[in-house]
Amino acid sequence: MAQFSVYKNNDERSKDSYPYFVDVQNSLFSDLNSRLVIPFTRHQSLGKTDVERLCPVISIRGKNFVLLAHQMTSVPSAILTKEELSLEEYRYEILDAIDMLITGI
Repeated sequence: MAQFSVYKNNDERSKDSYPYFVDVQNSLFSDLNSRLVIPFTRHQSLGKTDVERLCPVISIRGKNFVLLAHQMTSVPSAILTKEELSLEEYRYEILDAIDMLITGI
């Protein structure tokens, strides 16, 4: 599993609210049975909140989604079944969001 890979959320209860996850865990820890992920929500779901650095808008398959860094969580590796695409090009925006969450700067 590669860092910054995007996976569809297949959980029936949450996939409408959080259709995708991005794997942010370093590949050095691929032997663990869980992965650290950040969920995405649809851009229109966020409303008029202005938290651009903490929750950057990222395009996935031509649609805008909001990265919810403050909802970072771990999930079992087994639920991340098929990589949809890589967000390596958004590496610094994702890392900035994590840094903002942890350090506030």
